[in-house]
Amino acid sequence: MVDISDKEKTHRTAIACGFIQMNEEVVSQIASGSNKKGDILAAARIAGIMAAKRTWELIPLCHQIMLTKVTIDFSLDSEKSGLKCVCTAVSEGQTGVEMEALTGVSTALLTVYDMCKSADRSMTIGDIRLVCKSGGKSGTYTGEDIG
Repeated sequence: MVDISDKEKTHRTAIACGFIQMNEEVVSQIASGSNKKGDILAAARIAGIMAAKRTWELIPLCHQIMLTKVTIDFSLDSEKSGLKCVCTAVSEGQTGVEMEALTGVSTALLTVYDMCKSADRSMTIGDIRLVCKSGGKSGTYTGEDIG
């Protein structure tokens, strides 16, 4: 694990996003809240937040980070027949929170898949990426627009 003991504590933020493509039936179930397993987005939101907080246990050599904020937001896209997920992770610390944001998105989308697989086993998860990050010695990174 990299030694970060000499690094200065700074306000750090990372935003990651991803997309799960699904059939129209699943989009409709999520929109109406009619899936037999319950509130898909609420369960996926909690799963994503929990995963972000435990990233250090999942990814080898990641530092345990005291997160001050994690949000998981969803938007249904009827045109693309899917669901976009955005995770924001924030901390005051000595190392970045990019892995926490990426883990949050990934786990939230995997939870959606798990809860909806009976209606569509062909769902595909993809386009998971870091959208932006700020703080630390390397400064600000801005990738593609969240969209």
